[in-house]
Amino acid sequence: MLEPYITNQLKKTLMASIDNKEIAGANFMVIKDGNEVFYHEDGLADIESGRPIARDSIFRLYSMTKPITATSVMMLLERGDIDLFDPVSRYIPGFKNQRVEKNGELVPTGREVNIHDLLNMTSGLVYGGTNKAGQQTETLFQEMGSRLYSDNPMSTMEFANRLGQGPLSFEPGSSWQYGTSADVLGAIVEAVSGMRYGQFLKKEIFEPLKMKDTGFWLSEEKRVRLAKTYQDDNEGGLKLYAESHLGIGHQMDRDPAFESGGAGLASTIDDAAKFTTMLINQGSLNGVQLLKPRTIQFLTSATLTDWQQKGFDTWHTLRGHSYGNQMRIMTDPGKGGFIGIQGEYGWDGWLGAYFCNSPQDRMTILFMIQKKDAGTMTITRKLRNIVFSSL
Repeated sequence: MLEPYITNQLKKTLMASIDNKEIAGANFMVIKDGNEVFYHEDGLADIESGRPIARDSIFRLYSMTKPITATSVMMLLERGDIDLFDPVSRYIPGFKNQRVEKNGELVPTGREVNIHDLLNMTSGLVYGGTNKAGQQTETLFQEMGSRLYSDNPMSTMEFANRLGQGPLSFEPGSSWQYGTSADVLGAIVEAVSGMRYGQFLKKEIFEPLKMKDTGFWLSEEKRVRLAKTYQDDNEGGLKLYAESHLGIGHQMDRDPAFESGGAGLASTIDDAAKFTTMLINQGSLNGVQLLKPRTIQFLTSATLTDWQQKGFDTWHTLRGHSYGNQMRIMTDPGKGGFIGIQGEYGWDGWLGAYFCNSPQDRMTILFMIQKKDAGTMTITRKLRNIVFSSL
């Protein structure tokens, strides 16, 4: 267990963030050597009704979906079903004859985007921006949003094909930029496995790990546990946010045609802990082995070349880190903007779900909130500084 003065500091710091109306409520957990050493919940899952955050509250993971997608790709890799240098066009025809923007013109790419590029965000696929690739991606997301609740919603595979037909932001492998690569990986898993992406995850990851509350949508009985999302109201308070972002239906109330490998999952802190513990246990949990230790080592290693790293280095709050397989990896703790240790890895989500695994400490930190544009918040870093400084 953590020392009482540490747990008091954690509770006090979290409460201050809730009192200051930075967040509505949160779950926070620390696991060390396979044992839960601290769990705390505070605040509200629904301000309007007064429903408190509970241990079984369900949160939209957004980009914390990405490491799960990378894990599914590692399973195919381990089985010999794919090669990381396979061109994406082998599985998704829309990626044939790709073009890249150079000096305002679209020209053919020097080589095709491959699976390795997708895993490491070095594909040239982006989320948005002012160039042709960014504008076209934004337009595609707008179309997906407009069809979300229609009779003809965009599917995982249609989205990936359409992305492939659009221009790339840069030559495959020449730089790093955060974007839609994980959504394409989900479509590749569909193509290789012959099943829907959500089905694959359920059969291969969620059921074996007993992650019973994790999926791309929620049944009516589970929806009552879904935490509401809040945003700043510009008057020092919080107001409700309920828009569907990146093609994800915000209410999680129907089986989506688009199962987003980059952003689509919802989960609880206990389910997320099963996944993160499997990673820290070298691929095993409670006698179930999803991946072998050497595959986990590969999955959790920094992969960027010096020139790709220059693209990642523009992310100033992640100084001291590199990237690989849909996760940040701390490479130089001295340069980091928070206390940490070499080799720790993890990711966060747009609404603030966060995890960090530190193999050297055999420790996991999990934090669950629902706040628009949260990512890794000030409160997230404060809590982790308290924990890491105490080791």
